[in-house]
Amino acid sequence: MKAISNELIAAAQAGDQSALEAVLIGIQDKMYQLSMRVLANPDDALEATQEILILILTKLSTFRGESAFSTWAYRVASNHLLGAKKLRDRDPGLTFDLFKADLETGLVADPPTAPDEALMLNELRISCTMAMLLCLDFNHRLAYVLGDILEFDHVEAAAILEISPENYRKRLSRARKEVIAFTSTSCGVVSKTAKCNCRSRLPAAIAAGRVRRDALAHADARQLSYQKVIDDVETMVGDLKTLKLQRSVPEPAFPQNLLAQIAGIVSLPH
Repeated sequence: MKAISNELIAAAQAGDQSALEAVLIGIQDKMYQLSMRVLANPDDALEATQEILILILTKLSTFRGESAFSTWAYRVASNHLLGAKKLRDRDPGLTFDLFKADLETGLVADPPTAPDEALMLNELRISCTMAMLLCLDFNHRLAYVLGDILEFDHVEAAAILEISPENYRKRLSRARKEVIAFTSTSCGVVSKTAKCNCRSRLPAAIAAGRVRRDALAHADARQLSYQKVIDDVETMVGDLKTLKLQRSVPEPAFPQNLLAQIAGIVSLPH
């Protein structure tokens, strides 16, 4: 997150409408990216991000500068993602065993090549990589996203989650071990011996509606090709393969149409 100046925050806290909008614009993409990695579902992430941004703006007067503004904003976001009952109710309740069984169902050994195969494989790779984290509970999922994907150091991540650094390290270590154990045996991008690989899985994913040609959830990821990710992961050694896979998910921008909605709710100019 690009640093937001103390002067801008002070102006926003004093009610300056332009400053409030600038604060919103300055944090919106990062809050959306956090929500996407924790929730995986684009619709849920959009709704959660809107709620997080409104919370940040309505709570802005409570920010005292005792931590970096980014730490404070991520804390507000994390508390919402952990505490919103409707988000927990919508969580699919996946486990790594269930996900593994699903991935190994309906595999096609030698599927025909389609003209848009590269784009569809990239869509499947991203969707599957994100869904993988749903097998972690919310606490471990957030710890993993903050530490291994967003690359916060342990002290700042612990401050965001309001736990001790020691407890954060334990939580991250447990989550990391589970994700690595799964990818090293069940993900064809990371493991050559895994039953599931993207080409074999694609026909079943299309048939189930999880990947749709008419509604690509990650169409903005075309700049990072499927083959480039495969090649990059292959250059990694051991556990770094899993880390490379997870960090190869694109960072989406927050949709501007929702900015207008939020501006209306909090009386910002747009």
